[in-house]
Amino acid sequence: MLRPAWHVRRSDTCAPSGRGVLNVPAYLKRIDYHGPLDATAETLRALHRAHLQALPFENLDIHLRRPIVLDETALFDKIVERRRGEFCYELNGLFAWLLRQLGFDVTLLSARVASGEGAFGPEFDHLTLLLNLEERRPAGAASSRAKPSPRDGARWLADVGFGECFDEPLTFDDPLDQVRGGRAYRLAHGEAACKLLVLEEDGGWGDQYLFGYQPRQLNDFAEMCVWQQTSPESFFTRKRVCTRITPEGRITLSDMRLIVTANGERVERELRSEEEVAAVLREHFGIDLSLV
Repeated sequence: MLRPAWHVRRSDTCAPSGRGVLNVPAYLKRIDYHGPLDATAETLRALHRAHLQALPFENLDIHLRRPIVLDETALFDKIVERRRGEFCYELNGLFAWLLRQLGFDVTLLSARVASGEGAFGPEFDHLTLLLNLEERRPAGAASSRAKPSPRDGARWLADVGFGECFDEPLTFDDPLDQVRGGRAYRLAHGEAACKLLVLEEDGGWGDQYLFGYQPRQLNDFAEMCVWQQTSPESFFTRKRVCTRITPEGRITLSDMRLIVTANGERVERELRSEEEVAAVLREHFGIDLSLV
């Protein structure tokens, strides 16, 4: 008999597979999370921020020519056991698994990233998450509703895999501006899709991505995941990136440049060798390339 998901203990393990066991306590330890586990907005916000601080958004495997596999067990091994980060499909895909184990109602959504001049990328360009806090289900069960009934504060947009994005989830049905991490965001809903916008330094609103409401499965993103890894037109094949938020701001490795933003001040430093890059990855992101 299944216990209610909000009664999951830190000692429990979940989702066995042929290659190992996906383990909730190990995941929580990886993101250094020690807070409550009930499926509430407060827990969601805390998990979201802990995830972003602990797990970097990075594309190192693409530049190491190592294929990315969209399988929850493989993602768990890479991100939790081998202490890596990765990009949207992996980070949001595994975060969705964790949230479901804790009793959250999670829907995977396909997003198209803004490419300038009002244009957007292809379908499945990005994976983002919709959470509905009205409904609690047995641990591990997926959502069956494409577009839950609106209720102020009941639905949230979560995203731990979009580089420099909001540090805490956005209220999905709030038409007003929402400030997260010192930046203002806006959700512009249409009949079939919603646009995420961010307030730019010049005072204008810039598009981040456009997403539909249709529920998706992780394997729906597999074809685009291959394209992102291999196409010369993909952002991820053009340069190496590794970034995460910090309590003071953000730290980013962009090819051979280290960018540290703390308390509103930005400092950049050019790295002179791959040895310096490896040292930065170890010191600031906990990634040891000799073990990757």
